[in-house]
Amino acid sequence: MRKTLYLKFIIAYIIFGFFGFIIVGSFVSNMIEDYLTRSKADDLYREATIIANTYANDLYNAQTSLDTVGTQITALSEYNQTTIWIINPSGRMVLDSSALLPQDSEVMVEGFDPTVTADLGYTEGAFFNSFDSDMLSVIAPILGAFKVNGYVVIHYPLESIMQECNELLNICYIMLIILFLLSLIILIFFTEMVYIPLKTITAATEQYASGNMHYEFSVESEDEIGYLAATISYMAGEIARSEDDQKKFVANVSHDFRSPLTSMRGYLEAMLDGTIPPEMHEKYLTIVLNETDRLTKLTNSLLTLNNLNTSGMLLDITDFDINDMIRNVAAAFGGTCMEKNITFDLILTGETMFVSADKGKIEQVLYNLTDNAVKFSYHDSAITIETTEKHNKVFVSVKDTGIGIPKDDVKNIWDRFYKSDLSRGKDKKGTGLGLSITKEIIRAHNEHINVISTEGVGTEFIFSLPLSENIDDDDDDI
Repeated sequence: MRKTLYLKFIIAYIIFGFFGFIIVGSFVSNMIEDYLTRSKADDLYREATIIANTYANDLYNAQTSLDTVGTQITALSEYNQTTIWIINPSGRMVLDSSALLPQDSEVMVEGFDPTVTADLGYTEGAFFNSFDSDMLSVIAPILGAFKVNGYVVIHYPLESIMQECNELLNICYIMLIILFLLSLIILIFFTEMVYIPLKTITAATEQYASGNMHYEFSVESEDEIGYLAATISYMAGEIARSEDDQKKFVANVSHDFRSPLTSMRGYLEAMLDGTIPPEMHEKYLTIVLNETDRLTKLTNSLLTLNNLNTSGMLLDITDFDINDMIRNVAAAFGGTCMEKNITFDLILTGETMFVSADKGKIEQVLYNLTDNAVKFSYHDSAITIETTEKHNKVFVSVKDTGIGIPKDDVKNIWDRFYKSDLSRGKDKKGTGLGLSITKEIIRAHNEHINVISTEGVGTEFIFSLPLSENIDDDDDDI
């Protein structure tokens, strides 16, 4: 079973809470206990030192009575909830704030050793078996005449420290629970802002992987996830469009190949079975030959377009006279134009106009545009080819006064095999690839080609080429 990112996040969230309670219950508990113990011991030692230097010292110097000191330390012990002793170095009890000492006998702390607090400054336990419960005890010496006269010992129940520790620990647990609950906001945020969009994107990619490129989805987000979703959606749209274009391309190629092949097969079968008499064979063989020429032209156009679309296509960039090329192309259509009584108006800037481009491919562009202009021009009309120079660019215009292109068809004329309804009657031998090839050639030169057309008035194609950088030198040579 596949583990989702969301499940992993939930598991991590639970582990975070579990270990949080373990850490608070162990490490934090010990830290709080140690801190409270040390802090209380420091307070007790300061208090013991004050008593030793004041009341106890006055007592040993006979400056005050035992009852007076007893009253003072009893009041202090009740206020601080402690037990205060004054004992001799031998361990004999002098004063006890928690009880009256008998007058007829001595109370001894058996095994009393004042150095028991030397390491930590305090000691924990029953203090030489003097208590039934553990106490925190500190010892401060009573000094006088350069010797130790006795000791002030203060005891504080460890149970009270543990109660304080538990209270602080409970606060830590409450804070941890609050933090754990507040962290649900992160989980909710992750769910709404990350998991749900990712789940949507994953579902979409699964649809695309299964071949459904028309699946639509959207993620309302302006961050990286939203950008990722938009990119994937755009990519799928492009792939779907590419697949649709490919299917359309195959259908068009099949249609354009099937029609002449069917016609050729029909004529040949008719000649073989005698339907077409021998005296008419030459006529229909000519038709078959024309159809083979059409198939050859279509095949060559497809190969040309494929080469133009190949990544990394190399151009043979040279400097040549575009005006001279235009004159030669116009002359090549002289016979065709004579049949329709079409004339060429060449409006060329200067005697020469040198550009930097692939001469062979630009000649093909001019041929395709001129061929279209002648094909769709009316009888007794004119075709204008013009060159102008602007901003180190040469703009070439091929304009006819023919049937024009419908407004709705203008955006489609660059598509492969596309023919407008108006052109179908006049373009019997066309492949529908000429303008696609033309645009690919101009695009390969990093230039642009545009069209302006009015139905029933005419069409104008304008493309740009870079002006030759050696134009001045070339002009001087000429």
